Amino acid sequence: MSGLLDLLSSPMGKQLISGVASQTGQPENKTADVLSMAMPLLLGAMKKNVSSPQGAEGLMNALSSKHDGGLLDNLGGLFGGGVDQSVINDGAGILGHVFGGKQANVENALSQKSGLDAGSVAQILKIAAPLVMAYLGKQKAQSNVNDANGLNSLLGSMLGGQPAQNQSLITTLLDADGDGSVLDDVAGMVMGTSKKKSGLGGLLGGLFGK
Repeated sequence: MSGLLDLLSSPMGKQLISGVASQTGQPENKTADVLSMAMPLLLGAMKKNVSSPQGAEGLMNALSSKHDGGLLDNLGGLFGGGVDQSVINDGAGILGHVFGGKQANVENALSQKSGLDAGSVAQILKIAAPLVMAYLGKQKAQSNVNDANGLNSLLGSMLGGQPAQNQSLITTLLDADGDGSVLDDVAGMVMGTSKKKSGLGGLLGGLFGK
């Protein structure tokens, strides 16, 4: 099962980063930073949503129909003439559904950490959301996932199979007031990169044996 880190460091990931960067007019390195923090948050929020039967059913239906992974089969076409407005509108809908009222908090936190303004972060997220859904749809099909438990496990493995405590850390950020300091810890735990160890990160690192 390929995790998110594998995706971002793969040739497809590099194409994805350069495509999103050119679409939003942002430098590739900052775009990559935002994507590497935003993708775990998107998956983490989806994982939180599938804990309810309605959330799981809604996500399963979306993955079985519109988001079956086809978007990833033609990234050149997707970014070639600029991302189609329907994809961006779809992304906005996904973000609203997944993050709910916390969307501005997430955008502000990502803005603080990446140095990009919140408006640019919002643009990147709108393109990233359909791509994350497409990636999830592809993995769902390959793994023959057809129920909520399977979907929950799939999301967990894509997040690096991290323990439940790490999931709660993502939840903390989604429930927090947009404090970007938590993002280092989320990215560090989910993506397996050890960033700073001070403060909350050090405390949680001690708890989780990182």
